[in-house]
Amino acid sequence: MGWMKPVDDGFVAIDLLGRHRTDVVDWLTAEETLDELGLSYLADPYEVRLDHGGWLRVRIAEVSPDEVRVKKDDWGDMTAPQLYYTVSFPVDDEQLRPLSR
Repeated sequence: MGWMKPVDDGFVAIDLLGRHRTDVVDWLTAEETLDELGLSYLADPYEVRLDHGGWLRVRIAEVSPDEVRVKKDDWGDMTAPQLYYTVSFPVDDEQLRPLSR
């Protein structure tokens, strides 16, 4: 899921977080890239940079064309406080990055 941005004589595949997933490619390649990507990356754990410069493990809660809301990863604890953070759109690795494994 995402969209394709026309560039010169081709297209760039962009995911729902606003990250470019291809260089300039033909329509079919861009479409296949987005189809293969799917939505699963939205369920993966991420890290958000906090104001003091540290990183916190989070999960993506909402995505819109204006912002991405993430939630502190509480591993499903229903009694944990719900801590949300807002990341500007499009996302970059200086704000929000996939969790290093």
